[in-house]
Amino acid sequence: MSAHRGAPVRPRYGRLAALGSSLSVTVVAVLGGTGVLPSAVGDPRDAASAIEKVADPLPSTDPAAGSSGDLAATGTGVEDEAVGTDTGTDPVDDTALPTGTGHGKRIVFSESRQRVWLVSRAKHVERTYLVSGSLTDNLDPGTYSVYSRSEQAWGVDDSGTMRYFVRFTQGDTGAAIGFHDIPIDEGEPVQTLDQLGTPQSHGCVRQKRSDAKALWEFAPLGTTVVVTA
Repeated sequence: MSAHRGAPVRPRYGRLAALGSSLSVTVVAVLGGTGVLPSAVGDPRDAASAIEKVADPLPSTDPAAGSSGDLAATGTGVEDEAVGTDTGTDPVDDTALPTGTGHGKRIVFSESRQRVWLVSRAKHVERTYLVSGSLTDNLDPGTYSVYSRSEQAWGVDDSGTMRYFVRFTQGDTGAAIGFHDIPIDEGEPVQTLDQLGTPQSHGCVRQKRSDAKALWEFAPLGTTVVVTA
């Protein structure tokens, strides 16, 4: 028994190590829970949010991140922005006064554009609007002058009545050609306002009533009329 009592006692390192490890884990958990140490796992809701962002990525601003086809799916791609873009010359302004129509006060009528311009002495366009010219080729381009005016007139072969008739030439049959409002036949206009801008008449130049009155007031006898192709 004396030999057993005298034997040296060996420390139990394994248990001490296990105890130390357990204490370390407990301390880290407590500190992490109080915000002292960063959490490695994080809030599960943050992970779910990150998954949603990856599933619906925003377009990259890095040119090397993908082709324009990748951006087109978001509606901000180059292809969408380029729709309707004309890289050539600017479109012609249909309301612009044709060139080469002379000088001074004048009325300009373009057959191809079915449009009239009232030009003052100062080369200022006082008014421009769509009209309906002849369905037949009965008017040659050139320079004319107002030779007759009638505030009320009747069409050939009883084809209706018209107002603010301003005559500037005659056709092959001797019938007058001029500007007037849309004729009324049997109580109804012979064409609609929406048809202005397209040829509709038998020879004259038809106008909306307010435009016909404006030309009537603008063009006394002798006013120059320029007809362009």
